[in-house]
Amino acid sequence: MVGVIFAVLWRKGQLTRFAAYIRETREELRKCTWPSWDELKGSTVVVVISIVLLGGFTVFADFVFNLLVRWLT
Repeated sequence: MVGVIFAVLWRKGQLTRFAAYIRETREELRKCTWPSWDELKGSTVVVVISIVLLGGFTVFADFVFNLLVRWLT
């Protein structure tokens, strides 16, 4: 079954296009500048702090709206 699929893809030229896609992707990834370990750690800390602050705000807002709805009903 795998051999039949491979043959059909090869005959239609899909394997050549896929290989070209992989080759071009590798070339583009070589052009990228990757962050250093220190930059990565700093960015991770910023993201974690942002998530904690946003989560805290969401819990606080939910609590306030819950109290408001209970008071109104």
